[in-house]
Amino acid sequence: MTSTGSSSPSTPSPGTTATGTTATGVPRPGGPGLLAGRTVSRIGYGAMQLERLRGDRAAAAAILRRAVELGTDHIDTAQFYGDGFANEAIREAIRPEDGVLVVSKVGATPDSGGPVPLRLAQRPEELRASVEDNLTSLGLDQIPLVNLRRTDSGPGLRAEGDQVVDLDDQMAVMVAMRDEGKIGAIGLSSVSLDVLCRGIPAGIACVQNAYSLVARDNEDMLDLCVAEGIAWVPYFPLGSAFPGMPKVAEEPAVVAAAQALGSTPSQVGLSWLLHHAPNVLLIPGTANAGHLQANAAAGAIVLDEATLAALDAVPHRPGDIALG
Repeated sequence: MTSTGSSSPSTPSPGTTATGTTATGVPRPGGPGLLAGRTVSRIGYGAMQLERLRGDRAAAAAILRRAVELGTDHIDTAQFYGDGFANEAIREAIRPEDGVLVVSKVGATPDSGGPVPLRLAQRPEELRASVEDNLTSLGLDQIPLVNLRRTDSGPGLRAEGDQVVDLDDQMAVMVAMRDEGKIGAIGLSSVSLDVLCRGIPAGIACVQNAYSLVARDNEDMLDLCVAEGIAWVPYFPLGSAFPGMPKVAEEPAVVAAAQALGSTPSQVGLSWLLHHAPNVLLIPGTANAGHLQANAAAGAIVLDEATLAALDAVPHRPGDIALG
């Protein structure tokens, strides 16, 4: 994928409107992008880290309200984030008039007593049960977009036994729930190029895969998403704290760019993603108000051609681990 040169990352994606402000009149950080047929801020918010505030529900609500104040109108969550805590916080803090697009995820379920706090739930009946759980905890009649989290690529759990389920069986229940109005659109997460190609005929709104400046082994999939008008919503956009996975903020070229721009390495890493492809939407997560504001500010950073060239030249350093 070729970077978009020195153009601003706020350039609307193909097919988007030029709506640069949210329903509440706040400028969208990163500018407007398109997700599930709606215009949203290109820098959204990932709710996974809200679990850190489990003991302070008011603080969790304050983070979400601050995200809205900063122009975020795309929040990514899942019932298995904090065993429902993230969803409950969103239900309490986000108001209909905020115009926020809430995206959830199925394919796993909480497992507080296990070696990791979730277990796979890939079977069709489990996917339906997860959607119902999300509807209840979010207090919604319909979830605008639900991502099917598979185990075809990237770090994380790998399906075994009865959790090895064919995509066609999973997509059948996802499409049925879309037809029933329980979900508005379908996305895919942790998938291979082959799985994405198989899913496209059913209508795919977005793909969530591990992807960053230093881990670009999904470049062919990103190209396909650009061609098909599918949003690319990378997780681990700055690398990962998992052992063996590279970190964007530690790359010398990223550090040098940050020093020259008066920004942080993390902001440069996020800005590079916005420049790299027009369909990229970001969902950085944090439980810290200062980090939240810094993430939103990354949308205003403009990378010139020389800086982009230096960042594009950073070696690809794939890292892949399986948990469990």
